[in-house]
Amino acid sequence: MKNEKINITPGVCLFNSDDNKNQIIEINIPGVKKKDIELRMQDYSYTLKASRGDVEYRLADVLCCPVNSKDAKAEYKDGLLVIKVPYKDLYEDAVKIKIA
Repeated sequence: MKNEKINITPGVCLFNSDDNKNQIIEINIPGVKKKDIELRMQDYSYTLKASRGDVEYRLADVLCCPVNSKDAKAEYKDGLLVIKVPYKDLYEDAVKIKIA
């Protein structure tokens, strides 16, 4: 089984920003280089794949509330990936109904 990587689920902490307008996701992936991180996000979920030597961090998670994934921002420093993404306005796509 040469060249096989060990798959590990990284430590994750999800919480609201102090103003309750953003979902904050902190993912612990020590020893990974920024270029080896693949993060994909949708409005209800995200996936992560990050490689370090013979270890591959893998994660797929569902968010509790819809977010605006296109407005997500991510920073990586000292083994901690921090993602900040605004919550979606639940009435953003609402249609006003004329009442007869």
